[in-house]
Amino acid sequence: MKNLKYFLEFIIIFIFFFIFKILGYKIASNLGKIIGEIIGPKFRSKKIITENIRNFKPSINNDEINVLIKKMWGNYGRILAEYPFIPNFRNKKLEKHLKIEGLNNLKKIIKSGKPTLFISGHFSNFELMAMIIEREGVDLAAVYRPLNNKFLNIIMEYLRKNYICKTQIKKGLKGVREALTYFKRGKSLAIMIDQRVTEGIDVKLFGKNAFTTTIPAQFVKKFGCLIQPVYIERINSVNFKVVFDDHLDFNNDKNIENITKKLNQWLEDNIIKNPDQWIWTHDRWKH
Repeated sequence: MKNLKYFLEFIIIFIFFFIFKILGYKIASNLGKIIGEIIGPKFRSKKIITENIRNFKPSINNDEINVLIKKMWGNYGRILAEYPFIPNFRNKKLEKHLKIEGLNNLKKIIKSGKPTLFISGHFSNFELMAMIIEREGVDLAAVYRPLNNKFLNIIMEYLRKNYICKTQIKKGLKGVREALTYFKRGKSLAIMIDQRVTEGIDVKLFGKNAFTTTIPAQFVKKFGCLIQPVYIERINSVNFKVVFDDHLDFNNDKNIENITKKLNQWLEDNIIKNPDQWIWTHDRWKH
């Protein structure tokens, strides 16, 4: 029964992708926003999302929560509608919709020839970040979580491997070993640090303990590598600003917990910028 449900979802999404492509980027993204606001709430419990938002801002009232949730689903819908246009971002046909800040920091990494750990979260259209990093010349492997829908995952993996980042590493213990192998060979890694994990440590996120990955901290301790944060922001609906700030400085501190705390602080600082552009559906504070 579940396979039938997944297959029907796949057919519907495939048809939407076809329609979006015909409509063109701007119209598709705007239509995706409307679809996201209507359909999105049916796919995830509002209770979990509301609890997450209250962890972020305890003083927020119900009306503000409802506005934030609606905007979040609108961004979700835009991401869905923008997937068919990722090849156009890759080949720079939609470059006018991208603004990149801190490109010199990326060029320094490329010039150094040293593998770097790129970290970020599920902001705005997060898929574009790894695409830009690899497109600009970084030898990159991206860690990802396959979709539950195995049919839809075929499309996603095709887009990711062909137009976002050729080398994809599935999350999990096997993926960690694979990432280590790639890193030792000189390949940089891209990892999202904002999802709940099965193995990690409790670190505060907006003042409440959240089980957090220690993989970036372990890489810093083992290899002394740079951690390069990347942030993406949606501007005027269909444009994006991608920011490569200076690499994070841990002052030679190799303590796993201290490094992880600093990473969560970076995450907090960037969620606050545009809370409606972060994905609140993850059960981030669950234990």
